[in-house]
Amino acid sequence: MAMALSTVMTAPRWTHVAIPVSDLKRSIAFYTAVTPLVVVDERDEGDSAAAWLSNDGQVESPFVLVLAEFRGALAERFKMAPGKPIPTLAPFAHIGIEMPTKEEVDAASELGEKMGVLRAAAHMRPPPVGYICSLFDPDGNIIEFSWDQKVYSTIRALWGDKMGDAT
Repeated sequence: MAMALSTVMTAPRWTHVAIPVSDLKRSIAFYTAVTPLVVVDERDEGDSAAAWLSNDGQVESPFVLVLAEFRGALAERFKMAPGKPIPTLAPFAHIGIEMPTKEEVDAASELGEKMGVLRAAAHMRPPPVGYICSLFDPDGNIIEFSWDQKVYSTIRALWGDKMGDAT
């Protein structure tokens, strides 16, 4: 019998990054097509709408990308023009997704080229960067796909298989 994971936090956790988007549905379609992220929550409250995206089945250390669209008074408050792209993560800031294989970075690069959103084709960079490519999302934010960057393996090696308060 599988033991249920506790939903009670016992220590502070880094849980999400939130970025504004000009068209939530378009952004959801983009992120679910080009990344391994899936929608885990979506809501529309009239003057704002949001979606939470995460890796499918991620329970060890949940992390969410929050996409938020603002309308009316909220859009005015945040000085956002309706429908106008909001490049929050640019020119260098980016969302990084580490891939298990070099071929998956090549596939992301090819998909980005096919979609007309390729920022930088797949290429090797000196350590610790590794093999990377980057795409623009519909608002001009940068999504980087990497292989051999070792972010995941470095952290796992540093702290081992400790699950903190996830058990």
